[in-house]
Amino acid sequence: MAQATFYHLSSDSVVEKTCELAGLCYEQGQRVFIATMDVATAEQIDELMWQLPSNKFIPHNLQGEGPHYGAPIEIGHQPPQGRRHVLINLCHPMPSFAVNFSQIIDFIPSDEEQKQQARERFHQCRVLNFAPQLHKD
Repeated sequence: MAQATFYHLSSDSVVEKTCELAGLCYEQGQRVFIATMDVATAEQIDELMWQLPSNKFIPHNLQGEGPHYGAPIEIGHQPPQGRRHVLINLCHPMPSFAVNFSQIIDFIPSDEEQKQQARERFHQCRVLNFAPQLHKD
């Protein structure tokens, strides 16, 4: 069964945590798609990844750029074209293409409205037959 892991966010921004988790997935040899709601967020994540120190570099590209088969980490606001293992979801509601992944990473922000949206995505994961769980720090 595919799984979904939800991370509580307290002080970290979702963009910073996304980069951190994408880096961990890359170190584990996983191919990742970071789904954003818009181009601006995708570009913000891309820019932050370029600012990482060289010893923490994460090979990535914006959707439609980079090598033919894409870098290990792809960032975009449209459904991915290639096969990826992990979806880091920054969209609400959960995108329909989420069912194509074996693992979903999502976030629970401290803002009440966004927290309610995360609850809805958690429920969507159950409906999609994912095994949603909360990450324990």
